[in-house]
Amino acid sequence: MKFGLLGEHLSHSYSKKIHEDLFLLKKIDATYDLIEISEDQLKEYIDKIRNKEYQGYNVTIPYKKTVMKYLDVIDPVAKEIGAVNTIYFKDGLVHGTNTDYFGFVDELKYYRISPKGKECFVLGTGGASMACQKALEDLGGDVIKVSREPRDKKMISYQELEKMKSLEIVVNTTPVGMYPNVLSSPLDKNTAKKANVIIDIIFNPKKTLLMSYNNKSHNGLRMLLMQAVKAEDIWLDKEYNIDYNEYFIRLKEMI
Repeated sequence: MKFGLLGEHLSHSYSKKIHEDLFLLKKIDATYDLIEISEDQLKEYIDKIRNKEYQGYNVTIPYKKTVMKYLDVIDPVAKEIGAVNTIYFKDGLVHGTNTDYFGFVDELKYYRISPKGKECFVLGTGGASMACQKALEDLGGDVIKVSREPRDKKMISYQELEKMKSLEIVVNTTPVGMYPNVLSSPLDKNTAKKANVIIDIIFNPKKTLLMSYNNKSHNGLRMLLMQAVKAEDIWLDKEYNIDYNEYFIRLKEMI
């Protein structure tokens, strides 16, 4: 079986290692490719699922929204989020879902972060941002989106964020600070220090510049792992009895 990740720039990705490690744990004979493509190649690669050249894909920046128009079925979770990160073939149709949502919920639970009744400031407005927003809202958080160009009442600018005296939960869903641009941060040090907790969903580097500004911060490696676990459950149509916490500890040491 063949699976893969569709994206634009994938040299930083740990997805191949994670998925192939998980296949080994499950004793599944499968491979996982990092597939760097341009937007005009999306339809070609969706057709490869129809032709059974691939059995499933993950999707990352910048195609989580644009890929949706090439799919036959988009499940309710992905529709509500407005982005797809997992694609699979079932009953003759190409389906899209969003496992980022499940990965982020697991990350919150793993680090014992409860959004209930708290202001949650989400940096960025892309596909991953929408999955995190839905997770926070479903867990009772009051989501406030942060953007360079605010477009609605539940969205503020970075300048407005900087003026606030304290911040409860901050989630960075932008690529700012991701390898190779590791000397960048979406927030300055003074603003970041105001947060009770920061989740930066970047996983490479392990500790972003943003995270270095606040000692109560977590990266996105747990989210990456658990969205991958959920994607494989869907692709293989089976849930496996595996201690993913044990693997997560090993994963953190390996990368």
